[in-house]
Formats: sequence, C-alpha cells, structure tokens
Amino acid sequence: MFYHFGPWDLIPIPGLLLALYAQFRLKALYAKYHDVRQSQGMTGVEVARAILDRAGLRNVSIEPCEGELTDHYDPRKRVLRLSGGNFNCSSLSAIGVAAHEAGHALQHKEKYTPLEWRMAIVSGTNFATNAGVILFTIGLFIQPSMGQVVMKIGIWLFSAIVIFQLITLPVEFDASARARKALATLGLVDGKEGEAIRKVLGAAALTYVAALVTAMLQLLRMIAIAQARRR
Repeated sequence: MFYHFGPWDLIPIPGLLLALYAQFRLKALYAKYHDVRQSQGMTGVEVARAILDRAGLRNVSIEPCEGELTDHYDPRKRVLRLSGGNFNCSSLSAIGVAAHEAGHALQHKEKYTPLEWRMAIVSGTNFATNAGVILFTIGLFIQPSMGQVVMKIGIWLFSAIVIFQLITLPVEFDASARARKALATLGLVDGKEGEAIRKVLGAAALTYVAALVTAMLQLLRMIAIAQARRR
C-alpha cells in the first residue's frame, strides 16, 4: 500500500514559513546588536553573575559551551551555560541572552510552576514524539483496521511535543520578563539598551511560538490523514 499525497500535506506549511521567518528575524537582530557594545562594558558572564548573586544564587555556576546560540540553564546540575559568542562578549545581544538564561535560574529558585512541569516531562517528550512519528508512519502502510489503531497511538504520542511546546511558552516569556526587570533594577542598561534587548528577546520568543504552531499543524495533519483513511 502506497501513501497518497493530499491537501492535508499542505497544513504544516504556514508553521514552517513562520519558523523560517522567526529564525531569520532572530539571527538578524542578534547580529545587529552583537555589534553594539554595552555602555558599561560588562560581558555576558558578568551580567549573569550579577543577576544570580543578587538573587542569592551563588551556588549556580556559569560555564562556556560550544556552538552559536546554544545558551541554556541546566536546572538539574544548576549550571548556566553561555555560548562562546556571549560568554566573554559585552554586546547588547550577549548580555540580553545571558540575562534571559539567568531568568531561568530565578524561575528554578522560586519553583515556577510551568518550569517544574517542563522539567517533569522533558525526558520523555523526545521519546514519545519520535515513537509517535514512527508508529504513525507504520500505520500508513499496514492493513487498514490495524493501521488505524497504530496511527491513533502514534497521534497520541506525538501530542506530547505539542504539550511540551505549550508549556515552554510561559517559561520563555517569563524568563525574558525577569531578565529585563533584573537588568533595569541593577542599572545595567539604559533606556535605548533596554529596548534593543527587548527586541532580541522578543525575536527569540517568536521562535518558540513558531515551534508550537509547527507542532500543532503537524498534529492536525496526522489527524486529517487518519480520518481520510477511515473513509
């Protein structure tokens, strides 16, 4: 039995286009403000350290990591990792990203509920998503009655990524809000610098919105295919 392309295969396209736009906007704004030095000359690691120390998080270490825009906070090891382009850089992009990651550490300290949820499901999300795609694909090519069962299981498993992305949105938006507030409270940026950082973090947030939209549209595509095969 062969798979036949249909109108449902067009469903994910808007999400893919949004994702491409979000990535383009993020890279453009990040590059633009990566060439603008912070007025006080503080580096990403210095800004992150200042925010963490003010919150009493001296036990959270800061380490460099490889790659570009691979910055992240590891709540299990209590380590904040900054990419090489942001660790020792004093650009507005660098301190914005560093402050955002410090915002995640602040969430962890306060047991921010969406972060707690994300931490609880992150380990199983990738497995469920991959297993869902595999089972759904298998269901397309086996006997219809059994295929429907397998496809439904695949759809339910794939929905894990939608739930994960949905939980991720408030986590990322809140971390950016905490970052901007901390930078202003500590007097690390002036008005124009704060606006530039807002733009960079806003562009980064858009990538998470795009990821959610893409996952939801892909889920709709799978549901549409399953329903079409029942007819």
